[in-house]
Amino acid sequence: MKTTVTYEELLEELMQIRLQLKEANETIEAIRIGEVDALIQQSAKGHELLTIKKANQTYRLFIEKMKEGAVTLNEDGIILYSNSQFASMVNLPLTKIIGFPMTNFIPKEVKDFFKIIIIKGWKSDSKGEILIKNKNNEMIPFLLSATSLELDEGPALSIIFTDLTAQKAQQRLLQIKNEQLEIARQKADKMNEELEEIVKERTKDLFLSREYFKFLADNTPVMIWTTDADGKLDYVNRQWHEYTGFDVEQSRTKQNELIHPDDLENSSAAWKKAMKDKKKYEQKVRFKRISDGIFRWHFAHAIPFQDEQGNVTAWFGTSIDINDQIMELERKDEFITVASHELKTPLTSLSGYIQLLQSQTNLPHNLKMYVSKAHDSATKLQHLINDLLDFSKIKAGKLKFNMDIFDLSDFINSCIDNCKYIYSSHTINAELEKGIMIRGNAERLEQVVMNLVSNAVKYSRENKEIIIRTEKDNAFAIVSVIDFGIGMSPSDQTKIFERFYRVEEKKNRIPGLGMGLYISSEIIKEHNGEITVKSKLNEGSVFSFSLPLANSM
Repeated sequence: MKTTVTYEELLEELMQIRLQLKEANETIEAIRIGEVDALIQQSAKGHELLTIKKANQTYRLFIEKMKEGAVTLNEDGIILYSNSQFASMVNLPLTKIIGFPMTNFIPKEVKDFFKIIIIKGWKSDSKGEILIKNKNNEMIPFLLSATSLELDEGPALSIIFTDLTAQKAQQRLLQIKNEQLEIARQKADKMNEELEEIVKERTKDLFLSREYFKFLADNTPVMIWTTDADGKLDYVNRQWHEYTGFDVEQSRTKQNELIHPDDLENSSAAWKKAMKDKKKYEQKVRFKRISDGIFRWHFAHAIPFQDEQGNVTAWFGTSIDINDQIMELERKDEFITVASHELKTPLTSLSGYIQLLQSQTNLPHNLKMYVSKAHDSATKLQHLINDLLDFSKIKAGKLKFNMDIFDLSDFINSCIDNCKYIYSSHTINAELEKGIMIRGNAERLEQVVMNLVSNAVKYSRENKEIIIRTEKDNAFAIVSVIDFGIGMSPSDQTKIFERFYRVEEKKNRIPGLGMGLYISSEIIKEHNGEITVKSKLNEGSVFSFSLPLANSM
């Protein structure tokens, strides 16, 4: 028989259901926040007490504050407890989680794997990674850690859900970095292989270059040698070994046997100065020839090899046998000495006869003119012979003279007066500093000044101005002769004070032996001074010489 339910009864039943739902929600919230440690449940067996073993409020608060999701399942897979974090992960309220099967929240594609973790978890601690959708419907990787628990009412399974999103991102980033590193490693390996090939090629080229250099050096008719940056000999060619009989090591340690005793000190000093200044080394030195024990003159020349920073890394040197040339020069010097002395006597007689003719008052006009030209020629010849005689004295070490103290300005003014008379075609101006006292030989210094002015006149045919300047420079007086003529090249400037060297003008041949500047430099050396030149082509030249001040000697 069908029972009819009245509206009032339905309304009363609805009110009871609402009260039960409210009570259930309050109970669940109390359990979640730790206000309730146990529940009484009506079952077929009667009332049952449901508790978690050793549970307390502090533990539940810890679980609630965890960043990981936490749930507890019974043997049927029903969720007995969930913290707020897991509810947030699946984007559901706790009322839609607690009391429901755990598999409801596991995606279909990973449920089988999840079941395997659960089965293992009941037996022992179990872990595994699965994907679960978050509140944004995104598949998030989680690490599941399953551990069995003993509740008063029976066994339960605790599952901790750890979000692996950040870790996976780091793993992906690490993987990308590893891939990039692997690409870089492969590139490095390739570069190393290429570098090895380049090194092999360069080594081969270097070996060939060394062999070429050695072949060239051994077949060049001069002695070739090299040193390291510190000047330590590290190579000699075949000619060196054949001439000296020394190898590299012997050449380092037996210099007293290799170099003439009279040349050893000067050679060593010049070498040390070149290394200090990082400039080329040039020296005339006598090396002993092993075949006959004779010392022969050589011109030793070395240049520094520098890197991009200007540091010397090696020295490359040659030694050229110039003994025959020096012997020829000595024979020429001897001839010049003999010839100049032999010419002086007849020239003196010739000059005397010319002066005798000039003293005659009744000579015809044409004859007087010829006698005057003969006198001028004899004077020029006398100057040339005097230069040759001075040269002979210099070579014999006999260019000595007396020294006196005198005023440099008065001395230069006297020289200028003579120059104006002799070189009337040019304008000679003075720029003199007063009160400079020097110690020297006025006659020889006048020879130097007149020679410098004579050169200035010869090489200044367009601009005819010449300046003679004096000034002090610390303990020295400086005398400069300045012209605005044709000037000279840098290569000429390095050789201008060598004997017999002359700067040739393209348009006209300049007369002379090329001895004047050589003799002048030797005279200044005897005064403990130095002569120098600064010049530019088509702009002129400045010849200067220094003399120690009288109070500094």
